[in-house]
Amino acid sequence: MTWGSVTDEHEAREQLAGFAEAGGTLVDTAAAYGGGASERLLGSLLAEGVVARDDVVVATKAGITWRAGDRGIDTSRGALLRGLDASLKRLGVDHVDLWQVHVWSPEVPLEETLSALDMALSSGRAAYVGVSNYTGWQTAQAATWQRAVPGRATLASTQVEYSLLARDIEYEVLPAAGAMGLGVLAWSPLAGGVLTGKYRTGTPANSRGADPGSSARVDVYDDERSRGIVTAVARAAEGLEWSPLQVSLAWVRDRPGITAPVLGARTAAQLKEALQVADLTLPSEIALALDDVSAV
Repeated sequence: MTWGSVTDEHEAREQLAGFAEAGGTLVDTAAAYGGGASERLLGSLLAEGVVARDDVVVATKAGITWRAGDRGIDTSRGALLRGLDASLKRLGVDHVDLWQVHVWSPEVPLEETLSALDMALSSGRAAYVGVSNYTGWQTAQAATWQRAVPGRATLASTQVEYSLLARDIEYEVLPAAGAMGLGVLAWSPLAGGVLTGKYRTGTPANSRGADPGSSARVDVYDDERSRGIVTAVARAAEGLEWSPLQVSLAWVRDRPGITAPVLGARTAAQLKEALQVADLTLPSEIALALDDVSAV
């Protein structure tokens, strides 16, 4: 998400190379990230050959627009397809592996929004399609609509926020996704970095919490419940001799219904620490204790 803005080309190159070397495959971006800067940077790294195009699953999203610094939402068929064409140009590819509607909009009929996914798939501009940030009923309605008539683009996935501090999707989104056969990509599995414990004694100068444009993502967890969960994660990490980041990430990865967490590392060093989770298994008693302390 921060590629091309907070994360520069050097860091992005090192992240992508390290991710691929560790066996990572899914690279998720969006037209809205950095006003297209994230896609352009990823495209340049693919063109450079940092990783082979066929070795990564390139995913992007459309539906959020930025004009003159103002954020807007447009999930109309025309806007989505124009957005997809612009994304393909920035990425320097003829198709993306997964194209997602970034947000739900009540201003556009759902069938019109979903028809853009049909056209993306039938034209070969996307191999698979999905949604993002849909509630449980929105997910079920969209997936059911697409399965109702042969030839429509069946939804492959949904991307939603999920972490020890944000477990609301367990009520309806995860059951809906499971019933409709959608993979679930969990964004912000570290709750904007809060679960790493970096904010326990203050706000580091170079952190997301110190950025006026991003601090709201951190401030929302400045309450007693959140502080209790962060403390529990820190204690578990100390006992396991892991980092709090690794404990939090392993918990999300192993939750029922989760396909994979989506990482938004700012630096290559942060990503390297996170990727070590692939070789770690969270003991069941620790997982259950974290379930209890974070239950909503």
